Order: sequence, then C-alpha cells, then structure tokens
Amino acid sequence: MVIDAVSAVFMVVGALMSLAAAVGLLRFPDLLSRMHAATKPQVLGLFLLLSAVGLQMRSLWVWPVLVVAWIFQLLTVPVSAHMVGRAGYRTKHLHRERLSSDELEAVVQHAARKRGSTDEEQRGG
Repeated sequence: MVIDAVSAVFMVVGALMSLAAAVGLLRFPDLLSRMHAATKPQVLGLFLLLSAVGLQMRSLWVWPVLVVAWIFQLLTVPVSAHMVGRAGYRTKHLHRERLSSDELEAVVQHAARKRGSTDEEQRGG
C-alpha cells in the first residue's frame, strides 16, 4: 500500500515536471529559455517516472535497466543542450538583451580573428 502511494506521487510529480518542460518549450520567448525548460525539469521528471515504474514492477532486475536509461539521459541532455545553445548563439537566434552576461562573446571574437588571419595567410602564401 505504501509503495503504491509513493509510486503514484512519483508518477504525478514526474508527469507534471514533463508537462512543465513541454509548456516551457511552447511559451518561453527565446532559444536559451526554451533550452533550459527542455532540460532541467525533463531529467527530474524522467527520474521520478522511472522510479515509479521500478516501484510498481516490484522486481530487482528492472532497476539496473532503469538506472542505465536515466544515466543515458543525464549524459546526453546536457551535451545536446550545450550544442543547441552554441549553434543558436553562432547563428544569432537569441535575444542578447535578455542575457545577464555574455561570456562566450570574447571566445567567438577571438576565434573569428584567428580564422581571419589564417585565411589571409592561406591567400597570401
């Protein structure tokens, strides 16, 4: 009875977290906000849903599979969010006025200057 109650709470909270991620994807105004909404609550929501499944199955063999699925999400979600954020930054698909600090601007300008000098060397040589 207690396991059923705990798994029910996990399912409801996990579903609400996933719903919050979906609503954030639709409602937030810019790329970086949407990216944040897609990653943070989704990973926690998936953890809660996988925990609820594990509790409902009442078998130890399912837990390693669920842990592997969650670890895979923990490893891939930040990497994909980082790549989407970098691509959005470089293609100017974000609102710079919404940024509190832009730590990537100096790196991008340095890379552009370095690439420009390399292009000039190739044309001259």
